[in-house]
Amino acid sequence: MSANVSLAGCTRFGIGGPALLLADALTEAALVAACRALHKSGARYAVIGGGTNLIASDEGFPGVVLRYTNASVEAKDTRVVAAAGALLQDLVDRTISRGLGGLETLTGIPGWLGGAIYGNAGAYGHSIYERVRRVRFLDTARAEIREFDNAACQFRYRESVFKRRKDWIVLSAELDLSEADADKLRETAAEIRKIRDEKYPPTMRCAGSIFKNLIFAELPEEARADVPLKAVREGKVASAYFLERAGAKGMKRGGVEVADYHANLIFNAGKGTARELHELIAELKQRVRDRFGIELEEEVQYI
Repeated sequence: MSANVSLAGCTRFGIGGPALLLADALTEAALVAACRALHKSGARYAVIGGGTNLIASDEGFPGVVLRYTNASVEAKDTRVVAAAGALLQDLVDRTISRGLGGLETLTGIPGWLGGAIYGNAGAYGHSIYERVRRVRFLDTARAEIREFDNAACQFRYRESVFKRRKDWIVLSAELDLSEADADKLRETAAEIRKIRDEKYPPTMRCAGSIFKNLIFAELPEEARADVPLKAVREGKVASAYFLERAGAKGMKRGGVEVADYHANLIFNAGKGTARELHELIAELKQRVRDRFGIELEEEVQYI
């Protein structure tokens, strides 16, 4: 446990003020004990993961920030059980090396497994929910560990029940994978990694795409009529399509910028602040709202 730790070091944006205390829990028992003690004391606390999709306030957090850092991964046949603190890329690499298919399209996505379950991470036509058998989680209100099957997790596009219930903390997930040729899996992953690294360089201080893509069928009629069929993929329209037409590319607010090659990518170009980032996000949403009558929704979370 450390005092007055900058949250900038805990997020990929590299933005954020200090937390009163930062504590890592390596085991379920340690996390449960910490949450029980904090809940009983009435102290303010938050549980975070790898900070990939997190925007931390410039003022920091006036309480305890907990991270569940258990990174264990166990595999038996085609079934894998991984703790929430496992790096998603490590999990992808380990399953590929065992000739287990199903996660290879997630290669290059930063962060931890817990966050991937929380936000139903996905790419290239697949999302992690397709492989989830059950999820083990801590219900902090009840101070007990529970399990949900796939249906109970209420997975949707970039959504799960855990995203709506902030008091439910993902501990681990059991995944069902498929036997596959390891060399072919590596080839697929390498192709995806090359594309992803060109779009989101590993050293870029960003959260990947800022906004969720949009479900075509849920768009207002006028907006649907404005979208060419070639822009609709798997029933979705990229937020970048609307952002680009709203003039998003290259926009700047202080130390944060929208990439000049990708309208849905905001990055910290220097000494960006959470205020500047939030203001730029708000301006982008307003531009799309005014022009298309569409409400964009962030993928990023705030603390």
